Amino acid sequence: MSTSPTTQHRASQITKGDGSMVRVLVVDDEHSLTELLRMALRYEGWDVRTAADGFSAVKIAREFRPDAIVLDIMLPDIDGLEVLQRLRADGTETPVLFLTAKDSLDDRIAGLTAGGDDYVTKPFSLEEVVARLRGLIRRSTLTLAQAKDPVLAVGDLTLDEDSYEVARGGTPIELTATEFELLRFLMRNSRRVLSKAQILDRVWSYDFGGRESVVELYISYLRKKIDAGREPMIHTVRGAGYMLKAAG
Repeated sequence: MSTSPTTQHRASQITKGDGSMVRVLVVDDEHSLTELLRMALRYEGWDVRTAADGFSAVKIAREFRPDAIVLDIMLPDIDGLEVLQRLRADGTETPVLFLTAKDSLDDRIAGLTAGGDDYVTKPFSLEEVVARLRGLIRRSTLTLAQAKDPVLAVGDLTLDEDSYEVARGGTPIELTATEFELLRFLMRNSRRVLSKAQILDRVWSYDFGGRESVVELYISYLRKKIDAGREPMIHTVRGAGYMLKAAG
């Protein structure tokens, strides 16, 4: 990875709405790896903290309040999944990028099911981690306030891009950052069939290893939260993709 700053790179830096630095927590017990990531992320202009074990990660996250977390699944005390569960129990919806040495779909899905937003498999390139973090941060509340029309409404479903609030029939619905962006994409294209490839490209901003199963997984998450006990709004168009439309 090049470490020579360029005007183009500096111009593309992400900052918060108030102009302050983005905060990222990196959690891994490999010191050399955390130092490489610290260097790469500081080059992005971000404020970076590190932790070498799960308990430290939870403590630092509560104090530092990061805007994104890079979290290794295999840690010496509690694993990354347990770390995330504890943070989510605090009400924290910070986007999480899992690091895993296991190249199996089951392990990746376990991380996503636990509430993670993305993952990379070791060994990985620093450029890949930075690119995925930039995508997660852009999809988070840091940039939602820039939308011209902050409130989307389809039938009795509303999504406020300023406050990050979602409700159906007036009942609040809690979503992760990735679920929020998926629903936002569906709502902005209501009554339009979106293919899995389109959803992958827009919501994850890259080819998710060619695995369209992650789209199915997140559509199922949304259905449980949006459609459970109500007339369905999210529809599968066999062989074509998915469509969201007002119930009734």
